Amino acid sequence: MSRTWFITGANRGLGRAFTVAALAAGDTVVATARDPQTMSDLATERLTVLPLDVRDRDQVFATVAKAFDVTGRVDVLVNNAGYGLVGALEELTETQIREQMDTNFYGALWVSQAALPNLRAQASGHIVQISTVGAVGSLPLFSMYNASKWALEGFSASLADELRPFGIKVTLAQLGGFDTDWAKSSMKFAEGIPAYSAVRESILGMRDYPDMSALPPAVEKTATEPASDPAAQDEWVEAAPEVAAAALLDLVDDPNPPLRKIIGPSAHQMVALALDARRQDYITDPEFTWPA
Repeated sequence: MSRTWFITGANRGLGRAFTVAALAAGDTVVATARDPQTMSDLATERLTVLPLDVRDRDQVFATVAKAFDVTGRVDVLVNNAGYGLVGALEELTETQIREQMDTNFYGALWVSQAALPNLRAQASGHIVQISTVGAVGSLPLFSMYNASKWALEGFSASLADELRPFGIKVTLAQLGGFDTDWAKSSMKFAEGIPAYSAVRESILGMRDYPDMSALPPAVEKTATEPASDPAAQDEWVEAAPEVAAAALLDLVDDPNPPLRKIIGPSAHQMVALALDARRQDYITDPEFTWPA
């Protein structure tokens, strides 16, 4: 049977790859983007493109309602809209912090909340929250990005338990490195403080944040990738977005999907190392016993 998808941030990167893969599988997609014209090349009767800024709760509820009106149901809801913010905590402005949380955390929360009455009514559905290995560990200069994804995982884990009696599934897709705009033009940077130059160099491979508007396309990629793996300190590895899209299709085909699914190159190693670092903290407490 064909499925109906609702995908946010669908105009580029992973969101676009998810949309293309779902359409190729014969499914119907309601795709959202701030500028729907950026998806005009994907025109097909099985694709509906709606304008949406996930930071606007009223617009989210109206758009989700329209999606259900147009298609009648949503089988897979993918909260993909988000971006990376780079900066030491001291360097970040209030506006930058709020915008990061409004997009990565509140955006997914509003979309999930808006869809719940219809998902309960149809007694089915699969909510896939696009998360990251950064929601398991952490990385200097990415504190607010990490915070937004840790918050996403916190409410989604509770949501999974709340929705299980209604036949609705929730999965946190913890992604590793993929070659998308996330680490390119979508990335936003703080105004650097000289005291953190050494930290920037160790993480980004440069002592100052790049001026993205001044970088030529050939420089843009290497200027914004971490210089080393966030957990393993190995070479940064990226895969094509289509790899993540194929994994997502396999995930939604699973009749009993897990709450957490690790996807991407180096991702399993990064999660294992992050969890082991936490274990090392806990085992210093003589009263704590780590589960076997």
